[in-house]
Amino acid sequence: MEIPYVVTARPETGIFNAKAGIWLFLASEVMLFGALFTTYILLRIGAPTWPHGELDVALATVNTAVLITSSITMVMAWASCLTKDFKKFRLYLGLTILLGATFMVIKYFEYSHHFHIGDIPSKNTFYAIYFTLTGLHGLHVLGGMIVNSYFWGPGSKMWKSEPVRFTNRIEVAGLYWHFVDLVWIFLFPTLYLL
Repeated sequence: MEIPYVVTARPETGIFNAKAGIWLFLASEVMLFGALFTTYILLRIGAPTWPHGELDVALATVNTAVLITSSITMVMAWASCLTKDFKKFRLYLGLTILLGATFMVIKYFEYSHHFHIGDIPSKNTFYAIYFTLTGLHGLHVLGGMIVNSYFWGPGSKMWKSEPVRFTNRIEVAGLYWHFVDLVWIFLFPTLYLL
């Protein structure tokens, strides 16, 4: 049985299909990151001594501010679609992509520093977990940037033919982006502050 795309909310669920799909996908992502966080907690609790690494809290704080700001610009991009202001949509989504790139550049410099001084995943359990969690998160940021870049560029032509459907797609992309930001909000204190 084929499930058709609908612009309006389905009477059975109260939401459109793509939104239901992204919530199911995000539930699986919560399980993935939840398992990794649980592994970290169990390893840390069970270790007689914890080999904590030296992380740059200042850079991580800047990255936290960058991602929180990118969530705001993502909401503004979606709100601009709702108010039918395509120019503001392009501005805010462009800022979201730029902020995502800023996050990745900062993370690149942080990783480069660690590799330069020999803090690699095989050094100890902490760095193995650190690179696994932040690397996986970085891949998710990159994926969100790719999707947002598509909607900013070639995918934006849907705005002229199907503005409501396009707005729904931006909402779904925004839900994913907010999830990525939320994961970082948990990663930051867990790895950098505790």
